[in-house]
Amino acid sequence: MLTLSDFDFELPENLIALRPASPRPSSKMLFVERDKITDSNVSALGSWLQKGDLLVFNNTKVIPARISGLRKRETIHGSGESKIDATLIERLDDKTWKALARPLKRLQKGDIIWFGGFSAEVILKEDGQVTLEFDKSGEALDALVNTVGQMPLPPYIASKRPADAQDHIDYQTVFAKHIGAVAAPTASLHFDQPLLDELAALGVNSTEVTLHVGAGTFLPVKVENIADHKMHSEWGEVSAEAAQAINDTLAAGHRVIPVGTTASRLIETAATDTGEIGAWSGDTDIFITPGYEFKVTSGLMTNFHLPKSTLLMLVSALMGQDFLKDIYGHAIENKYRFFSYGDSSLLFPPIRDTSTSETDEINDKV
Repeated sequence: MLTLSDFDFELPENLIALRPASPRPSSKMLFVERDKITDSNVSALGSWLQKGDLLVFNNTKVIPARISGLRKRETIHGSGESKIDATLIERLDDKTWKALARPLKRLQKGDIIWFGGFSAEVILKEDGQVTLEFDKSGEALDALVNTVGQMPLPPYIASKRPADAQDHIDYQTVFAKHIGAVAAPTASLHFDQPLLDELAALGVNSTEVTLHVGAGTFLPVKVENIADHKMHSEWGEVSAEAAQAINDTLAAGHRVIPVGTTASRLIETAATDTGEIGAWSGDTDIFITPGYEFKVTSGLMTNFHLPKSTLLMLVSALMGQDFLKDIYGHAIENKYRFFSYGDSSLLFPPIRDTSTSETDEINDKV
C-alpha cells in the first residue's frame, strides 16, 4: 500500500520561490537521464534535447480569477454592505461560475455581489462553494474579469504577498490561447519566444494541447492510503493535429516530452493501452501514481513540487520513488527554487529491470 508519508520530505522555506527568474529561461534546470543527475539551466535546453524530440505544451490561458466586490442587502434594520472576495474555479456556462468566496457565511442564495461594472447573483451555496450567475456573459464577462481581477497565485505564494500587476505577465505562458485555467501550467513559464525559436531551429518539434488547470491542483491529499484519494476533474482537449504529431514522433523512434504534469496527464488520458493517441476532448480525473505504465510520455519537463502532492506522485511514477528522493535531495542541497515560480527539471526515466516490474514490487508490499 502506498501511503501519504511515502511522498513527504523536508523543504527549507527559503527555497519556495515568490517571484520567477528573469528572463524566463535563466531558471536553473536539473537534467536527469537514466541514473545521472546534471545541473544546468533552461537556456541550455537545446543541449539536452535531440532532433526529432516533440515538446507538448499546454496552451490554456489563466483567468485573473480573484475578484473583490460588495454584497448589498436590504433588511428590516436597513441596508448593509459586506466586502466579498471570490475566486472563480469552474465555468459552467457563458455567464455562470462556481467560486470560492470569503467570508462565505455572509452570503446566501439570492444575494447580489457588485464587482464594479458588473454584478453576480448567488444562485447556489453548498459544499463550501457558491455558484454565481453574472449579468454579463461570454467575451464581455471575460473582459471585465480581466480588468478587475487578480491572478490566482498558489496559496504558498498568496500567503506571503498579494498578487500584483507583474503577476499578470509572470503567471501566464507566452503561448497562452484558450481562456479557462485558474492555475498556470507552470513548467511552461520558463519559455520565451527566443528559446522556442532556437529549439525549432535545432529540429526540436512542438505541439499544443489544452487542459484547463483547476483550483483542485492545489488541494492537499488528506487520506493516508493514496488509493482512497479522489482526484479533481479538469476539462481538456487533444486536437487531431496534436495526436498525429505524437503518433508520428513515436513511430519515428523519437521522444514525446510533455512540458508539465498537466500536459502529461492529458495525453496519457487520451492514449490507448497500445501507445497510440487520437483526437480527444472531455473531463479527465486521471490519477497517476507509482505502478502506472506510461503510454506516450517518454520524458517530462516539470518544476519541483509540494510534498505529499499528486504532482509529486506523478513524477514518482515516472522516475521511481527511490530515485526521485535522490533527485529532490540533490535539488535541495544545491538550492534549487521550488514550486510554481521555481526552477525546472528535465527528466528521463531510468532503464528498469523488466524481470521484476515496479508494479509487482508495489503489489508485494500490499
